[in-house]
Amino acid sequence: MRAHALSHRPAAAADHGAAAATRLARFVSDRFLLLPIGALLALVWANAAAESYFQFSHAIAFFVNEIAMALFLGLLAQEVLEAMMPGGALHTWRRWTLPIVIAAGGVIGACIVYLLYVQLKYEAVLTGAWPVACAIDAAAAYYVLKTVWPRTSALPFLLLIALASDAFGVLVVARPALSTLQPIAVVLILGAIVVASLLRELRVTQVWPYIVLGGVPSWLALYIQGMHPALALIPIVPFLPREPRSKPFFADRLDDDYVHHFEHQWNEAVQVVLFLFGLVNAGVVLRGYGTGTWALLAAALVGRPVGMVVAAAIAVAVGLRLPPRIGWREMVIIAVATSSGFTFALLFATGAVALGPILAEIKLGALGSVAAVPLTLLLARYLKVGRFAR
Repeated sequence: MRAHALSHRPAAAADHGAAAATRLARFVSDRFLLLPIGALLALVWANAAAESYFQFSHAIAFFVNEIAMALFLGLLAQEVLEAMMPGGALHTWRRWTLPIVIAAGGVIGACIVYLLYVQLKYEAVLTGAWPVACAIDAAAAYYVLKTVWPRTSALPFLLLIALASDAFGVLVVARPALSTLQPIAVVLILGAIVVASLLRELRVTQVWPYIVLGGVPSWLALYIQGMHPALALIPIVPFLPREPRSKPFFADRLDDDYVHHFEHQWNEAVQVVLFLFGLVNAGVVLRGYGTGTWALLAAALVGRPVGMVVAAAIAVAVGLRLPPRIGWREMVIIAVATSSGFTFALLFATGAVALGPILAEIKLGALGSVAAVPLTLLLARYLKVGRFAR
């Protein structure tokens, strides 16, 4: 009996270890921790062995930034469009107008502070990087807010603010490429939209045909036109099969149909993409900070939240309303939560700023903006908001 019991101990220990590994993987995935883990590894690697790090990052930067990031941006667009459908959290125009107005206020506030800081320091060479100040890290903002409010209408509200602000930055960065349209690019993008529309008319429930037959020509069109090809899935997403979304974004759904099963797989793939994105882009030598770093931090941590709160006050004064159970203390927390521009700021920086010391300064500012995460939690605790109200 004793020998028989001992023979089962290795198997039991293995099962326990596998269960612990599964719980750890779920914890990391649910909180998008692969992104900061990748960024931290990049930061340590770049400062410990800069030559090998930059050789590695340059080798895979195109695949990660230009191709793989299309999955992340497409997932964000899919989530917002589902929330705007009948039954979704952002269905009526009164629900989605206010976050767009607030996003505009945040963009104006961030840009004013950034440009003012640069002018006061007499470094006009940094002026061209102002679109980076518009960036909001949607994933970081969402999950820090979810920590404060596990269940609240503020979550879709926040995500639409982030996407509206990032969309403006994308258009500004892409403006030079749009000055002269390439005929082949126009044909490809129109063809991609037509194919996606036909697939929807045929009620194709598989998602991969949309991504392959529509996403690939869309990617080629943007690449030829000189725009960031990571936006390739944005014009295709409106045609994807979907259901109204009233549950929190990025939440696990039961795999009761193919669409939900694919979205679950899509979310898991995005985790790997964000890890690689942080690993490729966050490696900055810490001695490269300068005026651009402080200008971007001031724009993100001061200009954007102040601009958002002012815009919200004006919008409410003219008749728009904050979401249910969201007062002014909650609005302040939402505004501060958007201060992190990490992911999108790095993406904008690589498109708006050439390689060199200026890019290093801007990247350091983007990395430093993650200070908004602990700042939001501390402020929520001080104001007794959400879970801290107890």
